[in-house]
Amino acid sequence: MPPTASALSPGVFVVSLSPVWTMAAFLQTRWYLVRRLTITKGFFVLLFLCVASLVFLSYYVMSFSTPLHTAPPPPALQCSNRQDALPAVNSHVNNAKQLRLDSRVLVLAETLYTSLGQEILVVLEANRFGYKVALAGKSLPSLTHADKGKFGVVVFERLESYLNMDSWNRQLLDKYCRDYDVGIVAFARPDEALYDAQVRDFPLFVHTKLSLRHYEVDAASPVPRVTRAGEVALGPLPSDEWTVFVGNHSTYEPVAWARLNVIGGGSSAVFPVTEDGALVEQRRYAPVMRDCGLFDGVQRVLFGNGLNFWLHKVLLLDALSFLSHGKLSISLDRFVLVDVDDIFVGRPGTRMKRKDVEELLSAQQRIQRIVKNFRFNLGFSGKFFRHGTEEENDGDDALIENRNAFWWFGHSWGHTQAHTIANLTSMIEDMQLNQGFAQLYEIPVNNSYSVAPHHSGVYPVHEELYEAWKSVWHIKVTSTEEYPHLRPARHRRGFIHRDIMVLPRQTCGLFTHTIFINKFPGGREKLDASIQGGDLFQIILYNQISIFMTHLSNYGNDRLGSYTFESVFKFLQCWTNLRLETVPPPKLANIYFGLYPDEKTPIWRNPCDDHRHFEIWSNQKSCERLPQFLVIGPQKTGTTALYTFLAMHPSIVSNFESPSTFEEVQFFNGRNYVRGLDWYMDHFPVPANGTKRLVFEKSANYFDSEEVPERAFALLPRAKLICILINPIRRAYSWYQHMRAHKDPVALQHSFYEVISADENVRHSVKELKHRSLNPGLYAQHIDRWLGHFDPSQIMVIDGELLRSDPIEVMNSIQDFLEVDQHIDYSRLIKFDKQKGFFCQIVGDDKTKCLGRGKGRLYPEMDSRSQALLKSFYHKPNVALSKLLGRLGLPVPDWLTEELSDWR
Repeated sequence: MPPTASALSPGVFVVSLSPVWTMAAFLQTRWYLVRRLTITKGFFVLLFLCVASLVFLSYYVMSFSTPLHTAPPPPALQCSNRQDALPAVNSHVNNAKQLRLDSRVLVLAETLYTSLGQEILVVLEANRFGYKVALAGKSLPSLTHADKGKFGVVVFERLESYLNMDSWNRQLLDKYCRDYDVGIVAFARPDEALYDAQVRDFPLFVHTKLSLRHYEVDAASPVPRVTRAGEVALGPLPSDEWTVFVGNHSTYEPVAWARLNVIGGGSSAVFPVTEDGALVEQRRYAPVMRDCGLFDGVQRVLFGNGLNFWLHKVLLLDALSFLSHGKLSISLDRFVLVDVDDIFVGRPGTRMKRKDVEELLSAQQRIQRIVKNFRFNLGFSGKFFRHGTEEENDGDDALIENRNAFWWFGHSWGHTQAHTIANLTSMIEDMQLNQGFAQLYEIPVNNSYSVAPHHSGVYPVHEELYEAWKSVWHIKVTSTEEYPHLRPARHRRGFIHRDIMVLPRQTCGLFTHTIFINKFPGGREKLDASIQGGDLFQIILYNQISIFMTHLSNYGNDRLGSYTFESVFKFLQCWTNLRLETVPPPKLANIYFGLYPDEKTPIWRNPCDDHRHFEIWSNQKSCERLPQFLVIGPQKTGTTALYTFLAMHPSIVSNFESPSTFEEVQFFNGRNYVRGLDWYMDHFPVPANGTKRLVFEKSANYFDSEEVPERAFALLPRAKLICILINPIRRAYSWYQHMRAHKDPVALQHSFYEVISADENVRHSVKELKHRSLNPGLYAQHIDRWLGHFDPSQIMVIDGELLRSDPIEVMNSIQDFLEVDQHIDYSRLIKFDKQKGFFCQIVGDDKTKCLGRGKGRLYPEMDSRSQALLKSFYHKPNVALSKLLGRLGLPVPDWLTEELSDWR
């Protein structure tokens, strides 16, 4: 459309211009004015319009261009200490001491919710230290077990709580510390401002409520181990709540020093002037003090503030190591791998140029002086090669030209999320295209490592991805930030699936959109805080192995990737004794699972309970396919009969039968668990639209398994559980007879009494039969384990004798417990079969369908010796069961009442 105009006054127009008509409008306006003005006036008008046009065009062009940004300067941080002049690293391990201690920490907190208490626990969890939390001011928990100390260090959230302990608990704790050579860490947090106040019962004085600056670690102290002495943290320290210590005994030695901060007034006002006229703020004070134990035989490390100052987190680790004589000590070795994802991927204007590639090479060379064998690890998607601007395409060429300087790994060809590809053939073809690209450009892809775009398919597992990886790339290692969850990052773990080792991956604050320093969330100050003692620094401090996720765009533009990692590595070099190294991913994975072998088996969780997991889970899968309740056993209590009765209900559907384990899935225990979530879900029907049926499975050996409750809760946290209890004596005998019926050689060769009375010197097969006969009958012990994960309201305990004698009543109770939509009358479905001696399914007029010959067998009567032995063996467990049922508000079965009343 042409421009429109409104007449406001003669000869004056307000013009609304579209970009297409802009220049034409200027020409028309200029020509109109020239005709009516003198040459002189016209000249000035033309000059004005030319300038206006230039301003307009400049604005127009700049508004549609990428703004120019100034890259941050290279890291200027230099260590002030001389590396050759530093003292040797303190080991803290005293081989002369025969320590009788567990590697655990006792934390005495003010409440369960105070910020410092939570920060202490975060440090312990991040470093995988075991701990127990108790409330200060209450009775101490048990400190010893079998002449062994339970705790290597005791940590008080407040020094004041330690000083104010009642005499009994104080004497008990100090004696424990002396007897087992256990140290105490405490944080001074007085409520009032004090000057030269003596600490109760100690030759130690404090000044409180101070503002400090210029913090440094004492190089002569034996406490620092991870911390490197010699640097000074210049400037004011966070908070004006600092306490400093002044010792009046040889037992006290400073661990760190700081000066008073008087900027803005305050701290020095209460301090007098020294004899030589120098102000006290020029002197150094000790914000962390070591008590060598020379005064009362107990070693301590006292902190004059909490953990909001980053260096105190490092010194806390050192204090734990020192006071435990190395039992609570972390390794100084750190293995770091920096992945650069999305190579060749990115919209024009955000990608790397040749100068960026050159800077990447230079940064890599500089980092190699700090991190042994460091190399950037580049992940590529070949489909997008040379898809940027001309300069960016030249940058792609520069990456290929320098391909041998980096490590490489393949993403998918089209950077496609794996969970969106349901067909294995299609996924293999996609990877083969990327593999062909690598071969064409001679990219050295030989580390058996890959990362899935957006971590899709790694966890939750997309089986096709793992199969394609192994088929095309022969992948042995991958990494993800999603296992078991993205947050908190300190809980990320590794696992192995289909022989592919999955390592935890970390973020560093850089994502595809964080490419300019002035647009970094929080600005440069926030990024530098993360580097200098903050989140990024702590990730490397707390994790012996760190794999970082970065992106192509982080190394172009403002080059924040190079800046970030060079800075944090330099900072670590200045302030810690950590030894940094980069190794190839397969070696990295072997180191990881050598350190943490218990992580090899994954814990499968419900993808629908984590929105991030749900977003990268195939839409062809449904959580409705997972069971809503489990029949958990134990074996030989009537679980098969219950399974049969439940399967008759029109609103309840069971799992598909297994060729090897029949009606039982046996997923959560044994070899089936490692087959994965897809394997488990394939044992259940796909839910029909509009139906609301309860899905369940029965596996009777779940009940007494140590690992099943945790695994079941992780996947099915809202599931209901049903267990059946009969007299454990009868259950044990039934299991033995069951094994004889199945021709077990041990059961055939030994009598029941010989099995249950066998000592520890018998062969393993006899001990195993004894264990399987007796252990499941320790009912209270096993139910307690389930209650450690599931709420009592989720568990139903059935009297197995009542299930046998009156199953109709039991099934009515179960329907109430399960809250089924359709309540049915089981008297129409089952009846007592006189020939079999138990209830069977009604299949027609006066006809029944009963369980197979193996069910309801009649065994010879148990001998009296076995009866007496088992009566004694199960007495205490039965008492515990009676108490447990009472605590849960559940009825006590008749058989249990009889057993306890018959006990003499």
